[in-house]
Amino acid sequence: MPEQPSVAQQLIGDFAPKLVELTDDVLFGDVWERPGLSKRDRSLITVATLVALSRTEQLPGHLRRAIDNGLTQDELIEVITHLAFYAGWPTAMTAITIAKKLFEPAED
Repeated sequence: MPEQPSVAQQLIGDFAPKLVELTDDVLFGDVWERPGLSKRDRSLITVATLVALSRTEQLPGHLRRAIDNGLTQDELIEVITHLAFYAGWPTAMTAITIAKKLFEPAED
């Protein structure tokens, strides 16, 4: 049975195969697997960076990954709140609305 295509393969595989290769093999295959930091710490750093730089398109996937890597919803909310003072209020407000949509249960 073939392996599931990665998110990068699904999004841009036919358009930018080299970027997919670098994403899958170098970023997630090597950098994320290095033993120097836990995946939890890497997720915390990544979410904080995405919030600070207002990289909102990548934020939902990394918020989900952060939960999978052991961060709690409350910790992620606290990170965003803390960043309001260092990265800017509008940046934090944008990030928190993304997190709210992601973490709130869907209404029927």
